[in-house]
Amino acid sequence: MFTIEHDFDATVITLIDEAEPNTRPLNEDVVILTFDDRVVVEQMNPEGDEVARIVFTLQQLTELRLALNLPEGNYRLENRSD
Repeated sequence: MFTIEHDFDATVITLIDEAEPNTRPLNEDVVILTFDDRVVVEQMNPEGDEVARIVFTLQQLTELRLALNLPEGNYRLENRSD
């Protein structure tokens, strides 16, 4: 399950872990904040005492999206000036 909220300066997507009862422990929600220049991914650590936060630039996010569909190897995106 997930929710989408539009705030003044960001869009907030929350991924809510769901599982059949007694099949596995639930993970903390993942919160994704999208801004004009970056994307922030947050999740409370399992002990519940601090938030783990990763900040992606838009270039890093583009590379991650592409990497999910490529085979093993080293890659560099070329900037095209058409």
